Amino acid sequence: MTGKTRGELRTGLLNGFAAYGMWGLVPLFWPLVKPAGAVEILAHRMAWSLVFVGAALVVMRRWAWAGELLRQPRRLGLVAVAAAVITVNWGVYIWAVNSGHVVEASLGYFINPLVTIAMGVLLLKERLRPVQWVAVGTGFAAVIVLTVGYGQPPWISLTLAFSFATYGLVKKKVGLGGIESLAAETAIQFLPAVGYLLWLTSQGSSTFATEGVGHGALLASTGVVTALPLVCFGAAAIRVPLSTLGLLQYLTPVFQFLLGVLYFHEAMPAERWAGFALVWGALCLLTWDAWRAAQRFGRRVSVPEVETRASAAVDV
Repeated sequence: MTGKTRGELRTGLLNGFAAYGMWGLVPLFWPLVKPAGAVEILAHRMAWSLVFVGAALVVMRRWAWAGELLRQPRRLGLVAVAAAVITVNWGVYIWAVNSGHVVEASLGYFINPLVTIAMGVLLLKERLRPVQWVAVGTGFAAVIVLTVGYGQPPWISLTLAFSFATYGLVKKKVGLGGIESLAAETAIQFLPAVGYLLWLTSQGSSTFATEGVGHGALLASTGVVTALPLVCFGAAAIRVPLSTLGLLQYLTPVFQFLLGVLYFHEAMPAERWAGFALVWGALCLLTWDAWRAAQRFGRRVSVPEVETRASAAVDV
């Protein structure tokens, strides 16, 4: 490995740690923008993300994709679906964090790879190896254990996992880069978001201009919080193997889980520990199976063997 190659790999790893680290620590940010409600925060996030990403694209002079996309109604329709699904994902996540459900939100991103694999079987008719079947079955057992523990299905986790898995599937079909895709999606979200914020202001319920300059600045910075990790992720994706990115992706839910337990002091009764242990066991199986497959076929694969690139990068 040459010095330049080692330098590129080091840069990629640093960006990867930065991206997944920021996504993992973002539960610390959303409580800062209270007393704004989850929907108001979501609307600001959609509006300011377009401003930030649009400025980045202007600086990079990357606009050729936009004209091409507008000439392809099918792809544009898929972008609209992606925008709708990620809106649900963002909204539920913000509400979960600010309502004291950080641990349950982290579970959603732990089980997301299992949901993605299951959707591949059901929708894309993909065939799984025996170990992958065991992993998916273990994940299903974990949901049952958690349902018993909660007294109801873990709806927050399931909503986050299924919405994000659907988002990744749709973005894979669209085939846009991470920044370009976020720009297209937030362009669709922008008018509804601004319309809601204007209505909220007319009702005297907006906190943007009534809670001080610092609060307004925090709401505006939601665009940076959304886009900056994606920029770091893009820098990592072109420099490190997908297998490495696949492993790094688990940093996000691990950080979120630790914050939920150690910082927010959320309860972890025995049945919840049991459910999480089953999920972690399933992920270990997927990781081991993917590495074994990589060695057997002499090629690099992601861990797990599902979409972990920019098509599924914007998660929280």
